Amino acid sequence: MGVFLEEILVYGVVAIFVAVVFGAYLLKLRRRTKTVEAKIEVAKQEGLHEPVSLHPVVDVNSCIQSGACIKACPEKDILGIRNGKATAINASQCIGHGACFHACPTEAISLHIGTEKRGVDLPHVDQSFETNVKGIYIAGEMGGMGLIKNAVEQGKQAVENLAKNIKGNGSLEYDLVIVGAGPAGISASLQAQKLGLKYLTLEQDSLGGTVYTFPRAKIVMTSPMDLPLHGKVKLFETSKDKLLTLWNEVLDKNNIIIHENKKVEEIKPHNNGFEVIVKNGESYTTKKVLLTIGRRGSPRKLGIPGEVSQKVAYRLIESEMIKDKNVVVVGGGDSAIESALLLMEQNRVTLSYRKDKFSRLKPKNNQKIQDAVTQKQLNLILNSNLVSIEEKLVKIKIESGEIKELKNDLVYIFAGGELPIQFLKNAGINITKKFGEAILTKKK
Repeated sequence: MGVFLEEILVYGVVAIFVAVVFGAYLLKLRRRTKTVEAKIEVAKQEGLHEPVSLHPVVDVNSCIQSGACIKACPEKDILGIRNGKATAINASQCIGHGACFHACPTEAISLHIGTEKRGVDLPHVDQSFETNVKGIYIAGEMGGMGLIKNAVEQGKQAVENLAKNIKGNGSLEYDLVIVGAGPAGISASLQAQKLGLKYLTLEQDSLGGTVYTFPRAKIVMTSPMDLPLHGKVKLFETSKDKLLTLWNEVLDKNNIIIHENKKVEEIKPHNNGFEVIVKNGESYTTKKVLLTIGRRGSPRKLGIPGEVSQKVAYRLIESEMIKDKNVVVVGGGDSAIESALLLMEQNRVTLSYRKDKFSRLKPKNNQKIQDAVTQKQLNLILNSNLVSIEEKLVKIKIESGEIKELKNDLVYIFAGGELPIQFLKNAGINITKKFGEAILTKKK
């Protein structure tokens, strides 16, 4: 009888211990869920919950709430644990690092482009990065993978693949013409040099592509990448200038020339290859073409009087060189906000945005702009539209319908970019709209 009571006591203590531990676990899980749900609610109110491009999708049947995806994400608060499963919080802030995808121990995460409601136009490319037009390849942001590391890797792989199928044709000038000198184009140029190809790299603006247009102080989030002819580069947080300096050093070391200010307007078939026609009338013949042009294409214009003025710009390069000016910044995205914040340090800045509040801003940018407005470091006009640009002033239509005139020396317009869809279609490349389609998933 004594032994029996002793066993009951032991089992009872164990049961109580298990119950306490399990209860504490459930309480912690419930608290975590409430925290994540609160963040999701805030994200919905701020327009940050719905993804706008590449984003993670979690298979709840495979997720074991290891939290590895959350720890791996450099952007933070993109994912959280709700009811024991990973879920998206600020999905629109995801920029496609793919770190969550690689970190998940149960392969429960895949990367998707677009959603059921919001489609994203993407060109058709196969696993070798070749489009439906044989001989034309696409790598980098235009193909849906915009992160610097991913773009660098794709540029290298695309050249490796196309080099396998280059056949002799002495009537063509080049083996390969690379269009675009952003991360993918730079990597592709290095790989082409490594493989001994006869190639030419054309860039419509300046070396670095989209990266070059970032405000000078903008931090570029990236991760270790492998540059051909250079090796592994370990960068986690770096400025635009440092990244461009690195690329210039690598290109100079390997005697690679990027032909800047060469906007390609047309690609057409030519003698079993292609003719690449540039805006100034120059043309080049080549066996293969690799497009690494990014998704932003040309800056979107407002279509208002005076927009062709020399005082109008669509990117901010050297903000520290601009002093004591009356500046108007147009736009409500991160680029517009970051530019306004930089310019206000030495100038009188007015920020004009057509909506009644900002949406899809990075949390830090949102806080900084609100602080700047509170401290009267810049003038914010919401529900407004720039309607005219004149020599010494601009006219802005405000919510009431009134037209306000502001003294002005410079105007910066950040209205997004026009996708080069028509350019691709003219080359014969098929474009499809992706509604939440997986473009990166683990093979089961």
